[in-house]
Amino acid sequence: MWDMNKIKGFFRCFSLKQMLLAATVLLCLLAWCALTVFSVSKKNGLADQTAAKRWSKEKDTAQITCFFTGSTQIDKNRIRTFEEQLDQVLLEASITAPNENARLWADAYSAVGKVTLSSGKASLEANAVGIGGDFFLFHPVQLLSGSYFSGNDLMYDKVIVDEDAAWQLFGSNDVVGMQVTIGGVPHYIAGVIRREDGRFNEAAGLDKTLVYLSYESFSEYGVTEGINTYEVIMPNPVEDFAYTKVKEKFGIDETNMWVVENSSRYEMKGLLKVIAEFGMRSMNDHAIQYPYWENVARGWEDVLALVLVLQLLSLFIPSVIGAVTLILLWKRKQWTWRTVWQFLVDGKDKLAERFHKEKNKWKYF
Repeated sequence: MWDMNKIKGFFRCFSLKQMLLAATVLLCLLAWCALTVFSVSKKNGLADQTAAKRWSKEKDTAQITCFFTGSTQIDKNRIRTFEEQLDQVLLEASITAPNENARLWADAYSAVGKVTLSSGKASLEANAVGIGGDFFLFHPVQLLSGSYFSGNDLMYDKVIVDEDAAWQLFGSNDVVGMQVTIGGVPHYIAGVIRREDGRFNEAAGLDKTLVYLSYESFSEYGVTEGINTYEVIMPNPVEDFAYTKVKEKFGIDETNMWVVENSSRYEMKGLLKVIAEFGMRSMNDHAIQYPYWENVARGWEDVLALVLVLQLLSLFIPSVIGAVTLILLWKRKQWTWRTVWQFLVDGKDKLAERFHKEKNKWKYF
């Protein structure tokens, strides 16, 4: 049972000002804890930005993304040339796979635009992403049924549609294996996905019907300006190794290519850069069309940068209060270093005496 008289007596030892300051410190620390939990959960929940963590638990890899302008005209041959150069870079750096079956790196490329799909019942024009490489390794969209396909498959006749597209084309979402035609050519539905919802996702373009198909089919039968995104997971033995090598080997000037290190963009260093660029991030002098996942990522960069400011503020206020309190206590002190030393010596002697008493007490048992 709580003794209310003792509790009241305890609080009478402090002035109203002291209690208000203590409450302020406590609230600030609770706010910091809540903001930290929110920040960590949101960072871990951005699957498009955490492919490096899924690839290796050792934190020795980095996920790098390159965005290109339409005039850059990146094609599959340019991608293959870069992949060969990447192998050479890792060979020169003496970076080897842990075993003969392991891959050192994985990559993907994509293009965005529109495509028209037809079934026996209906025709649909939808937003589309044409993919190559291990695209779904980087973007594990939520499957309701079916499976992913790879941009490296020999056949280019698979598509993944969202629920809306399935219902509009067939009146059902149980459509895996069914046939649609794109440009008059038969394709088969490999999977059905659920689009992510939320304000950022919808503003980024996920408020409309979306389909995924091979880049080969998309470039031939769809409407697109070509490959505008390249992504790679690769070893990063030292800070910025992967970022620097990717920029260097593509050899495209910064007016036509924008490079992002996804694996560190939400760390403190990256978010402080976002804060430093406040007011200028909306000024884009690159003719780059970001895909929906990058628009979402940039939106959360702004939010998490604001969260970081609030975190720092919630630590700064208790720090100031604590520092001022210590200064005031120091100025009002009624002790000297000699009295402190004597207090410690007396305490040591009392502990030693107590220890000997306990020892004598038990030696007869």
